[in-house]
Parts: sequence; structure tokens; C-alpha cells
Amino acid sequence: MKRAIPVVVLSIAGLIPVWRYEPSIGGTTTTSTSTAEPAPSSSAAASSGTVVKGTTVNTDKGPVQVQVTFDGDRISAVTMLQQPNHPQTTAAVPVLVAETLKAQSADIDTVSGATITSDGYKESLQAAIDAKG
Repeated sequence: MKRAIPVVVLSIAGLIPVWRYEPSIGGTTTTSTSTAEPAPSSSAAASSGTVVKGTTVNTDKGPVQVQVTFDGDRISAVTMLQQPNHPQTTAAVPVLVAETLKAQSADIDTVSGATITSDGYKESLQAAIDAKG
């Protein structure tokens, strides 16, 4: 019993850095950004319809901006113009775009692990939808 308490305390102390770890690509800071290439599924639809850019939303991870292509009143494609250079963002973007095309609105679920980017995406998306009128 005397050894159990120090073992538990040291185990928890050893796990704290793991819980706080936030990976970055190439040693960049969390404020670095990159311009995203259009998703393959949206590039074919981007040539027709009305194209509207959403506002740039500055998040803790970096700026987020979307471009929405409308075919009449329907959203036919969403392209990320600006996104944080972060692994969770890279993984979340296809999910966010697919959910947008399915819901046809900015009323979509947040992607787990990319909450900040998801919130910025939804805000920029709603601004583009509002600008379309």
C-alpha cells in the first residue's frame, strides 16, 4: 500500500505532458496559415453557379475563410480559402464540407478535435450564405 500512492501520483504526473501535447507541422507556431487547395469533389462544381466568399474569421489557430458555390439556391461546393496549418484542421475540412453539402446550411455539427476551426468555418460559411441573400 505504501508504494501504490507514489506510483499513482507519478503515473498521473507522467501523463500530464501527454494530455497537453499539441502537435505542430514543421515546428510552426499555432498562428501560421496556409492557403488550401480546392477539394477534388468541389473543383468540378466550382466552374458553374454563383461564387460567394465568406468573411475571414480569425481564430486562435489562425484565419479561416470559405468560398461557397451556389447552384440556384443550393450549395454545390465549398472551398477553404484560408485555414490553419494544423493536422486536426486538415482532417476536419472534408468532414465539414460534406456536412455542409448534406445540410445545405451552416447548421452543422462541430468536428471533434477541431472545435476552433469548426466554429470559424461555420461563421465564415454563414456569412457567405447571408451575402448570397
